[in-house]
Amino acid sequence: MKKAVLSMVLVLTVAFPVIGCAQKPASSTNLEHQQKAAETAQAEEPEEHTGDVVNIQILGTSDTHGKFVPYDYALNEESMTGSMAQIATAVKELRNENTLVIDAGDVIQDNSADLFINDDLHPMILAINKIGYDVCVTGNHEYNYGMDVLERALSQYNAKVLTGNVYDKEGKAIADPYTIIEKGGVKIGLIGVVTPNITRWDSVNLQGCTVTNPVDETKKAISQLDGQVDLLIGVAHMGEHNEYDIPDSGVTDLANKCPELDVILSAHEHKLIEGKLINDVLVVQNLNSAQTMAQINITLTKEADGHYKVTDRTSKSIQISGYTPDPDLTAELEPYDKRAKDVANTVIGRLEGGDLAPENEIPGIPQATLEDTAMLDLINRVQMHYTDADVSAAALFQADSNLKAGDIKKSDVSLIYKFTNTLYKLRMNGRQLKSYMEWSANYYNTYKDGDLTISFNPDIRMYNYDMFAGVNYEINLSKEPGSRIENLTKRDGTPVLDEDVFIVAVNNYRAGTNLLNYGTVYQEGEELPELLEMDVKGNIGGVRELIADYIVNVKGGVIVPETDHNWSLTGISWNEEDHKKAARLVKEGKLSIPTSEDQRTPNVKSIRLEDLKDL
Repeated sequence: MKKAVLSMVLVLTVAFPVIGCAQKPASSTNLEHQQKAAETAQAEEPEEHTGDVVNIQILGTSDTHGKFVPYDYALNEESMTGSMAQIATAVKELRNENTLVIDAGDVIQDNSADLFINDDLHPMILAINKIGYDVCVTGNHEYNYGMDVLERALSQYNAKVLTGNVYDKEGKAIADPYTIIEKGGVKIGLIGVVTPNITRWDSVNLQGCTVTNPVDETKKAISQLDGQVDLLIGVAHMGEHNEYDIPDSGVTDLANKCPELDVILSAHEHKLIEGKLINDVLVVQNLNSAQTMAQINITLTKEADGHYKVTDRTSKSIQISGYTPDPDLTAELEPYDKRAKDVANTVIGRLEGGDLAPENEIPGIPQATLEDTAMLDLINRVQMHYTDADVSAAALFQADSNLKAGDIKKSDVSLIYKFTNTLYKLRMNGRQLKSYMEWSANYYNTYKDGDLTISFNPDIRMYNYDMFAGVNYEINLSKEPGSRIENLTKRDGTPVLDEDVFIVAVNNYRAGTNLLNYGTVYQEGEELPELLEMDVKGNIGGVRELIADYIVNVKGGVIVPETDHNWSLTGISWNEEDHKKAARLVKEGKLSIPTSEDQRTPNVKSIRLEDLKDL
């Protein structure tokens, strides 16, 4: 069962690059060799069982999060980035007699999937059954709705469900820890576990249950499978690295402590791992919402004692957007699709007293980036409500983001919060908070004498400019980046000190990209903020769903524009009449507001006094 590793090339479909995954990966400078290897690998079909050599193919998904057809119900629009209906087409095309289809969890949550948790057959599980998955493992979000819902969901699977480290109130495992499947004469052992941090996120739902160490359970399963299988696959709903400094909660620890595994299909982080050797174990992971599917090909050679030995492993990540939805599965899912669309168009409340975002004073310059608005205050208020945070930060995702006065449909929330971000809860001190705020304020160009408008850094996208609630502050645009935040105080007006401690609410993108690692806000050697909780209120959904829940269940269906004006831009000294003239000339089309070369950042250059000459 212990493998011999040969050199490998991992070939990716569509836009993914060719990468190596072996003890001696191909040199990155040898592009011609890599290209030839890639073309050869793409041209060759996986071999069938030919006597002493067998090729096993694994098609692995994870974190599909309710995407049963190519539709985003929060945005109320088609989304062809991935879906179970498209995965069905991909599996039909790729499957052979020696194929295993596996899912590593987070199936029944997000994208309105909670609408169906009490159905006799959930649409995601219907899709899994029709595709013909062999093995599925529970993800952390399967526990969001309570153990009764989980038990009902598990009973709906035709696939073998594995999760060896969760025990119910009677001390019985909720699913088997492992199974053995034979393909082409090769006996394959599959072991399933979920992150132990489900006790952190769903402690109420798991009261009376026991969640054990996934590495210990995997070791136990490996011991029981010893001598019975030729190939060992770990299916772990765990990210690459440990979370919250909890040992054995990441697959790196799993691979290091269980080197008998040949492959680990990891999940949870929504991070693409096309193929990575960790302690000689091949690890893969998918993007979320059915965007990708891992394809792993394993070659085994029969030895004199009759057992098979792994002699090669290759993997590639398949981009599901390249596949059309399977028509038969789509037809079966149509009633669920209709129900979800009906809910998306359901009125959940009403906005009274005006729009959430102000009109732009100058066309092409988003006013919501120049002043505090009811729109950003609503988002921050929601984030603070569900986290009990002291401070919240949120960004304007689109220049025209706004919610108009009148009825609010459930899908209308996407007009002010476009993305599927989840809510994170961090702890940081006053120094870290100010560093974060200074980083964000770099969005603005420095004000110069003669400027008549405020402009934005062409290298920074709008979604990377956060506006803060829970503190009062000024951004002095006459100062250079890094020295702009002034008069920073708590709500009660007392100055923020470096040693003060704050609970801060942000989305998962900001936390994972900028605040919990080095390179942007914080540099090597600085202390990083502490992650207290990820996916806060994940049973409700991400930030979009929390905004809808807030409107319905906290505000009773009626909201009004509320702005606390806790921040402002300072350091501006233009003549107001000249500024108004510039605004008028833009409206008349005599002056224009430039965007960045890539068209992704608006308003990248200020109108100056000299631009008004002869106009």
